[in-house]
Amino acid sequence: MPLAGAGGLQGATVTVSVTEVRSAKGVVRACMTAEPVRFPSCNTATGAHSVVVPADGSITLTFAGVAPGRYAIALLHDENNNGKMDRAMGMMPREGYGFSRDAPVRMGPPRFEAAAFEVGAQEVTKRIRMRYML
Repeated sequence: MPLAGAGGLQGATVTVSVTEVRSAKGVVRACMTAEPVRFPSCNTATGAHSVVVPADGSITLTFAGVAPGRYAIALLHDENNNGKMDRAMGMMPREGYGFSRDAPVRMGPPRFEAAAFEVGAQEVTKRIRMRYML
């Protein structure tokens, strides 16, 4: 189900296919930012693009009107739709997550550079695999 993120009519389109979502519970939250210090929680980043879609079915996210630059995307499968990543023992994620370029997770989220990709004038297509620890 394609949905458009923030942004105007001018700029590139970034389309993301989300794979390996374990259930149709809740929503998938996506945030794309060009600000390394705001990644992966980019809700307060200037010019960030965010999308929230139901977790059911085939999930395709569309960010429209993306200005050229270097961006990174963070996904959350918010199964209980409470707006945050639930954790076991305060550390291990109970819900699914994913990052552009399938950036590796080691003792915390990846750095911006590990997930970053370029956006120019042409459409960009990405595939992000949802991962679960529990």
